[in-house]
Amino acid sequence: MLKRLALRDFVIVPALEVELNGGFSVLTGETGAGKSILIDALQLALGARADAGVVREGAARADITAEFDTPASLQPWLVDAGFDADDGVLLLRRTIDAQGKSRAWINGSPATVTQLREAADHLVDIHGQHAWQSLTRPASVRELLDAQAGVDTRPLVALWSQWKSSSDALERARSQQGELERERERLAWQIGEVDKLAPADNEWDELNAEHQRLSNAQALLDAARLALDAVSDGDSNADSLSARAVDALGEVAAFDQQLAGVIEVLQGAQAQLQDAAHTLNAYLNHTELDPERLGELDQRMSAWMSLARRYRRPPAELPALLAQWKQELASLDAATDLQALEAARAEAERAYRAEAQRIGQLRKKAAPRLASAVTEAMQQLGMGGGRFEVALLPQDTPQSFGLELVEFLVAGHAGSTPRPLAKVASGGELSRLALAIAVTTCRDASGAGTLIFDEIDAGVGGTVADTVGRLMKQLGRDRQVMAVTHLAQVAACADHHYVVSKAAHQGVTTSDVQPVQGEARVAEVARMLGGERLSGTSVAHAQELLAVAGNTAAPAKKRSRA
Repeated sequence: MLKRLALRDFVIVPALEVELNGGFSVLTGETGAGKSILIDALQLALGARADAGVVREGAARADITAEFDTPASLQPWLVDAGFDADDGVLLLRRTIDAQGKSRAWINGSPATVTQLREAADHLVDIHGQHAWQSLTRPASVRELLDAQAGVDTRPLVALWSQWKSSSDALERARSQQGELERERERLAWQIGEVDKLAPADNEWDELNAEHQRLSNAQALLDAARLALDAVSDGDSNADSLSARAVDALGEVAAFDQQLAGVIEVLQGAQAQLQDAAHTLNAYLNHTELDPERLGELDQRMSAWMSLARRYRRPPAELPALLAQWKQELASLDAATDLQALEAARAEAERAYRAEAQRIGQLRKKAAPRLASAVTEAMQQLGMGGGRFEVALLPQDTPQSFGLELVEFLVAGHAGSTPRPLAKVASGGELSRLALAIAVTTCRDASGAGTLIFDEIDAGVGGTVADTVGRLMKQLGRDRQVMAVTHLAQVAACADHHYVVSKAAHQGVTTSDVQPVQGEARVAEVARMLGGERLSGTSVAHAQELLAVAGNTAAPAKKRSRA
């Protein structure tokens, strides 16, 4: 449920903080006072599109914060997205600066507008004053029925996409068979050419290293022999000289301990010289001139260079190029295998149709239930004898959403033939139908915990208004319900009543929201009944409406600062 909404520098609101309650709440006020201002701000906090026009004139930015109880259904999403979800409080914040740039946070961590919208699906369901317009759009109608049927169409859409992709691949293979075959032959010939060389990964670097060593073998041997003579084999070598130095110092070291360290260093050098001599001997014994191997290397490196020049690649890239060609050839083989492509398309179509038929059965079962519930609501909303039907129209051409269209039909009164809802002419009937459908679907759904009706009762009056108030109050027993309304009968049924007012001070217009109760609430309901001049009749009528509604709402809490 929505617990708190705070605004700063939003449109004509300098600063406002409203604490909200469960049950059924209404927002009322004079025409032009900005009754929908809280709803507009809440929608921004939930990820609606924003522009610089929402920033109060002269302010740097608008700031909106909405605090909710965290629903259990949102907990896994919060954890997966990396947002704090430990204390059961969900804080959504959105700022829009004077240039129209928007920033968002969820529980204090930066978030995207898309993430706000994803969270909103679990939090709030808003029905606007033009809700009937969505009922004329096939997609909206279908989504309403699917919600009642418990249908998730995402797997079906994925299967449709697979079917379409496999069909496109088959048609492309058929139309480009000759071109694909020529490309396949070209690749196969190139692969054959390079496969003769069979270049291995890292082989080019190894060939270069070995070639360099063999082509300089004589110089290497000569240098190693000279080094060995200098270290140990020559008449005057480093090993014998260091041994002579050790012996000379050893004879006098007993007279001065400082020489002991020098002897130790010389002995270490002598050991290293002996190791070097051993290594040089081994090198000379195992290294020899190999002109035959050098010729083999020249020949193979020449083959590498020839292919590299032909395909305009560095020699070291030949193994990767060969692997790439083989992968492309495998793809072309698959693309030209008509039998396999036909089998893939047939399997994709079978999977799609099976899921579409399953969804169609769920829709078929849900349609009469929804029709019956909305028909019942119509009787309460001044459309006695009216009838609501949900028609499923089979399609010749399958679509991503299934094998049938969904259409709402309505008969406004007894004896009339149900017609498509879009052809119902009366604005009042359309509003009442939208209200009947909204109340029915909200009552049956198990989604968002907060329902908002933004002047959805426009065009409704008389005894029907009493019914609207009672229906919303019933909804408020299980979920938080908020309604922006101009009907006194609806306002009288609310558990909590907020009044939106607008005032001008020193040429600056501001808007405010205040909870009302007691005499103040009676006065507001009376104003809604009879205008600004309160009469004894309108006050009495207001008191009667509140008494009939049995309203015993506890005082609402609100903090406001200008």
